[in-house]
Amino acid sequence: MELVEKALEFEKRKMAHMTFSDRISASREAKILVLKINEIYKKTKDPKLMEVMKLVTVKKRKIEKRLKGIVRSSI
Repeated sequence: MELVEKALEFEKRKMAHMTFSDRISASREAKILVLKINEIYKKTKDPKLMEVMKLVTVKKRKIEKRLKGIVRSSI
């Protein structure tokens, strides 16, 4: 499961001191990972996949919360 390894690596990645464009690309990467894992999960119903999706989603929400804060403060 290369996809699960990629998702776990994404989840462990440090998110401190990221530029605005780094945050955008990380958010997009997380979205793609979750969608791909979800397609596999629909077929297999593997609970491990669900846990990985949850981890990536939490990380994605944190990134997006920071993005929204940056956008609002720059206006």
